[in-house]
Amino acid sequence: ASEQLMGLASSSSFSASADDSLSLLPEERCQPNDVELYAISLFDLGEYSRAAHVLSSSSTNNESSSFSDGSLGQIKPPRDDLTSLGVYLRAFSLYLDGERRKEEQVTELRDPLERTKLLNSNLPQLEADLRRSNELGELDAFGLYVYGVVLKELRGAKRAPSSGERHRTNYEFNQTADARTDESVGDAAHVILIRSILKYPFNWSAWLDLGELCVDDSSIDQEVEELLLPISDHWMYHFFCVHVFIEEKANENAIAIIEKLANGQVSENEGQQLGFFIQSAYLQSQLAMAYYDIRDYDSAHDHFLALAEREPYRLDNMDAFSNVLYVKDQKVALSHLAHRSVTVDKYRPETCIIVGNYYSSKGRHEKAVQYFQRALKLDRSYLSAWTLLGHEYIEMKNTAAAIEAYRRAVDISDREYRAWYGLGQTYEIMNMLLHALFYFRKAAALHPHDARMWCAIGGCLLGLDRRSDAEKSYERAVSLGDGEGIATRKLAELYREDGDEEKAAKCYLRHLELRYQSQLAVPLTGGSADSSPEAFENVVNHVRVDEPEAEALLYLAYYYRDNLEYDAAILCATRLEDYPGPEKEQGKGLLRDIRSRMDHKVGQRRYKRRSKSPKTPGRGVNSSMDSTSEANAESSFEFSP
Repeated sequence: ASEQLMGLASSSSFSASADDSLSLLPEERCQPNDVELYAISLFDLGEYSRAAHVLSSSSTNNESSSFSDGSLGQIKPPRDDLTSLGVYLRAFSLYLDGERRKEEQVTELRDPLERTKLLNSNLPQLEADLRRSNELGELDAFGLYVYGVVLKELRGAKRAPSSGERHRTNYEFNQTADARTDESVGDAAHVILIRSILKYPFNWSAWLDLGELCVDDSSIDQEVEELLLPISDHWMYHFFCVHVFIEEKANENAIAIIEKLANGQVSENEGQQLGFFIQSAYLQSQLAMAYYDIRDYDSAHDHFLALAEREPYRLDNMDAFSNVLYVKDQKVALSHLAHRSVTVDKYRPETCIIVGNYYSSKGRHEKAVQYFQRALKLDRSYLSAWTLLGHEYIEMKNTAAAIEAYRRAVDISDREYRAWYGLGQTYEIMNMLLHALFYFRKAAALHPHDARMWCAIGGCLLGLDRRSDAEKSYERAVSLGDGEGIATRKLAELYREDGDEEKAAKCYLRHLELRYQSQLAVPLTGGSADSSPEAFENVVNHVRVDEPEAEALLYLAYYYRDNLEYDAAILCATRLEDYPGPEKEQGKGLLRDIRSRMDHKVGQRRYKRRSKSPKTPGRGVNSSMDSTSEANAESSFEFSP
């Protein structure tokens, strides 16, 4: 219908004069005209280049010339009669058309370096057109949003060559040259996005792009906070803060804001909670993601489970839920989640990730790779799919494919610490320790509170004979709560080699404490095992004994025996009696030795007490000999088996 409307002959009776347009209200001036209605229909059909052409100045004059003179791919300037809606629609159509062409070129390239150099060829022209519209005051909130997105894309790719530079018209070349000349004094992307947000704060896409800028460049945080002061009490601003905190790994701050938004504050008069978003599924998913990121898998599991029960047809963030189930080794629950996701929508990337995780948990890595690749066919920018694909290739010993997958992940987002960590693991397998150390340090810089990163760095430094630096890395991991006990074991071994038995014993005891704490759903109370005898006894008696724990218990038993702390030594050695390994026999022998030493110590104490007793008056040499024989008899009795 809109296309037929465009086919009507132009008549003065149907066109409004300039005087009539001046008499219209601002709301009426923003109503789309016939051309814009036609462009909206084309945009909804996904014909972005056609929609942009309709809104350009050459779409009504000499329409056949662009085909005959070979200038089909050139961008014409916008029409003069466009409303703010038309300006936004043309700019966004050109942007999406450029993104589509870029994706088509990416699929044809194999070199990762060439793929990273590809740009949206329409960005320079869009910047010039939108800058002019901004100076004329023709941009509304959504036009400013597109302008901010264009500036954000150009900000990180100013030196990259433009693929459309060879086919520019004189108009385009002049406008682009002006843009480059005024680059130092041009508009900043975050300022333009904030202007868009202040005009319309409910555009979540603008908030997301602004958050990406804040995460990439922390120097603008203060300026952004000052510019957003007029809406600092708006709930969208708090949602934005939650998003930025999660991206910056400040998960504790994000959890605090989410709890306040969901539960509010307790009323002093009524004593009830005043949470406005208590039923928000988005906030609950963000809360689950925050707990997942800090590796609190139990809390994340509870929130994901509640979210799935509330909205059983929701697939957003359910791939992270499958990761939690995979880590917790809940194969039955993961199978149910996979079946439910396939029933809801089998062609969603999240569904493919969930099914891939299920096959990976079953050890069918080839099938898991197939589903991860299917997720990437549906969405090539799906970050977790590339990372998980790299993990599967590592399991299949295909290091070249794993490196390729991890590099594709960091090309999409250089803040994906899991991909950097995977690259480090791959190069460590290949015994290229310097490369592995570089990537592990990148991962640690992005996720500094994860003990695994520092354990990996310590392992590389130890392999490079940098012993002191390795000890510092392992100590950092221990301070961050090394739940897997890798750092404590390595530190204990290093201290044993250095002859520092006291530090080695402390590390082994800390290892037992961390392993016991990882078995519990709640943290330990009552002090540490090093300072509290009750906590020490509780840890030693209830920790699950595997090979690392058996080694720690045996060393602690010997250490306490040598330091005459026989009760602690017996407690450690007794735990080894149920362990089916060589440490069991060593523990039994140690128990016999400790009991022998304790008996010997008791005998010496009794002998000293009798030797210090006063002699009976009036007795001579015979009396003295009798007392000696009695003492010998007593001593021989005490040491008899």
